[in-house]
Amino acid sequence: QVHLVESGGGLVQAGDSLRLSCTASGRTFSNYAIGWFRQAPGKERMFVGCITWSDGTYYADSMEGRFTISRDNAKMPVYLQIHTLKPEDTAVYYCAAAPWAGRREEEYTDWGQGTQVTVSS
Repeated sequence: QVHLVESGGGLVQAGDSLRLSCTASGRTFSNYAIGWFRQAPGKERMFVGCITWSDGTYYADSMEGRFTISRDNAKMPVYLQIHTLKPEDTAVYYCAAAPWAGRREEEYTDWGQGTQVTVSS
């Protein structure tokens, strides 16, 4: 129902900041949320945070304040700002849409293809 595309990934150095973007098109839900997930090589996909249609934000505790989710005034795109990047942040970052705010990937009904973030030391 919703087509999502991530952009903004690339090769960066530790300590840098990076902003990822997520754009969505197609049918949406009245109370949908946009979530960000990441999957490191050989690891399970994990929740980063999400933003609700009313612009409330929620983050995984493990993000330790280095991640900020926001959106433009027009609701799209949704951004994921990553501060003080670390090599451990290397992963494919996905955005996804859910009818309600959630922290589990099974709650999200539509997914983007992901954008690769590689952090060198």
